[in-house]
Amino acid sequence: MAIDRDEVRRIAALAKLEIADDAIDTVATQLSSILDFAATLNELDLADCEPAVLAPADTRGRDDVVGTRTFEPGDATSTAPEGDEDFFMVPPVVENLEP
Repeated sequence: MAIDRDEVRRIAALAKLEIADDAIDTVATQLSSILDFAATLNELDLADCEPAVLAPADTRGRDDVVGTRTFEPGDATSTAPEGDEDFFMVPPVVENLEP
């Protein structure tokens, strides 16, 4: 699947990524290669393959019940490096590029 320059710009905008103009063609080629590879997976004949099993079939899961253990919000933040009453204080990790 071929991705053009406009599509790369649109994806970059959605992902809030900055891609230099001279790198757009390279990124378009790389994204197209990734999508082409993913498309080849649809061509695999998996008719004789058993589904993957992550746990034995006779494994019983635990009951999904609400526990009785509770704590106050202040208990959770009491060991935090920084807190404000019942909230964790964390440094900003994302800048708003378009105020």
